[in-house]
Amino acid sequence: MDMALIPNIDPRDIGLGSSEKGNVGPAAKPRKKTMTSVYLKFFETAPDGKSRRCKFCGQSYSIATATGNLGRHLSNRHPGYDKSGDAVTSSAPQPITIVKKPQTQVKSPQVDFDHLNWLLIKWLILASLPPSTLEEKWLANSFKFLNPSIQLWPGEKYKAVFREVFRSMREDVRASLEQVLLDICHIPYPCGSNEIYHSLIKVLKMYNIESKVLSCTHDNSQTAMHACHSLKEDLDGQKVGPFCYLPCAARTLNMIIDDGLRTTKPVITKIREFVLEMNSSSEISEDFIQFTTVYQEGSWKIPLDASARWSGNYQMLDIVCKSLLGPPVLLQPSTALLRILFTKQAGKSMDAVIRKYEETLSGRMLLNPAEKNAVNIVYAYLEAFYKITLNMINKVPTIGLVLFFMDHISEMIAGCRESLRSPDWLKNAAEEMAKKTRSYSNQVCNIFTYMTAILDPRIKAELIPESLNSETNLEEARTHFMRNYSTNHFPSIASGYSAQEIEDGASVSFAEEIARKKRRVSMSTATDELTQYLSEPPAPIPTDVLEWWKVNTTRYPRLSTMARDFLAVQATSVAPEEVFCCKGDEMDKQRFSMPHDSTQALLCIRSWTHGGIKLKYKSTEIDYESLMELATAAADNGTAGFDKKQK
Repeated sequence: MDMALIPNIDPRDIGLGSSEKGNVGPAAKPRKKTMTSVYLKFFETAPDGKSRRCKFCGQSYSIATATGNLGRHLSNRHPGYDKSGDAVTSSAPQPITIVKKPQTQVKSPQVDFDHLNWLLIKWLILASLPPSTLEEKWLANSFKFLNPSIQLWPGEKYKAVFREVFRSMREDVRASLEQVLLDICHIPYPCGSNEIYHSLIKVLKMYNIESKVLSCTHDNSQTAMHACHSLKEDLDGQKVGPFCYLPCAARTLNMIIDDGLRTTKPVITKIREFVLEMNSSSEISEDFIQFTTVYQEGSWKIPLDASARWSGNYQMLDIVCKSLLGPPVLLQPSTALLRILFTKQAGKSMDAVIRKYEETLSGRMLLNPAEKNAVNIVYAYLEAFYKITLNMINKVPTIGLVLFFMDHISEMIAGCRESLRSPDWLKNAAEEMAKKTRSYSNQVCNIFTYMTAILDPRIKAELIPESLNSETNLEEARTHFMRNYSTNHFPSIASGYSAQEIEDGASVSFAEEIARKKRRVSMSTATDELTQYLSEPPAPIPTDVLEWWKVNTTRYPRLSTMARDFLAVQATSVAPEEVFCCKGDEMDKQRFSMPHDSTQALLCIRSWTHGGIKLKYKSTEIDYESLMELATAAADNGTAGFDKKQK
């Protein structure tokens, strides 16, 4: 795209404010030139007499710059300049000028600059940037440098286009309803439960899904909880089907961890000050690396994560403490924001660096023995919490998996409270943690979450909390399955082959065909698919849940449909890494910098395009592949012309 817009510019005339080297003699004495060229009319001489400035764009040139270069500047940067004012007439004799014969140039293809604006629309969408980004003066100047005739749309036009694209695409979304994100709503002041409730109702009615919504996951605030309660009363009154609302598991876990860190927060602040100083100074960083090598305290990657979120707080503890996890582990790209899980204590190295740079770092950053002991105790206690947050980030956090982890957290907290080795301050923190854990359990333990949990093939009935695992819940789940997913709702299954296998023409062995027939006979003799499914052992925890159901659809055609419905229940209201990692800080800054009148259209369009819906303006689909092909072809031709000119 960029190269398509680059005109044929003489490389000597790039406007850097320096004279052409070929015009300067190596030892010749500079002499005063009497320049009477018509080009001088369009330049003004600086007060110091050492430079000239273009009246159109302000570009400065040395006073010794040849008039030919000034003319090329006007021709390339300001076509039609000679028509902008009266012609220059002078009775003075004109100097004899030797003009270079213009070289043959390849004419660049004409580019419709509306195409450029549509490509910029795509850029704003993918980068989640507000339209005001294109109003930045230096960005516009950069485009003008590439081609002076470029005209970017005004900021208001970009906003209007976004709104129209949003309205056009929303109709396609209403028809398909296959996207994760339906809408983003601005909650009007005072942003109370009533305003949230009405915004939810508006979205449900707009997409005609009042009778299809199964659950709502809120952000744990009281206003959101009350709004969800009002929504449940409304839907229950209409008898449109089962509905439940759940708190966000990631936010709950983050609050539980904050209680565990409460006592060591002042110590973590000291360590964070040290890390921030080290991140900003290459000298201190190098000394720290050298000390860790001398003291054999592991290898470290600078800069360290110094955010105030859980990943940063755990790293602060990690600097002082020794982990029991073995060698350093480099996380996958999806969790790169958690950086490296360091496993060697660096307490000696930290002390040595602080003492060496005492004037810069000050002695207040040194930890006393009591502080180091408290950090070690908290670090050992919260190590399992850190592993759980990693699992929630790396795996799809289904309701079943979250309940499995929360049950383990309850056991760890209870063990800390009952242990004789736990200091009183840690027991007090554990008591607060236990309250939040019980509150979460009380809100999520119901028949809906039970059905969602057992439909996770890794969890089933064996790994859900005892408080949820009851015969009553199992019978209710069976009744719901038989009533809503019975044989009457599904066509008979004529074969054991999946639609994908038939469509792809995949071959099935003779032995596999016999095996599938026996499975169907076995299923017919079973009470129902749910009983057959629960009678088998759970799948391994690393199993991809959605892939498992995709593979086993032919075995459980009715139950797989129920699983598709209930596994859509969200355990978290945001992606876990936004809560636990410094990525959340970046997203918060982006949200706060985006005007609310663009947020809805921009983020919805981005989600919809990622989901496969084509970007559409009114009734016209924007074919970005064709636009990119045009830009690529123009860039290739422009490059060829530029290379030929250079030769």
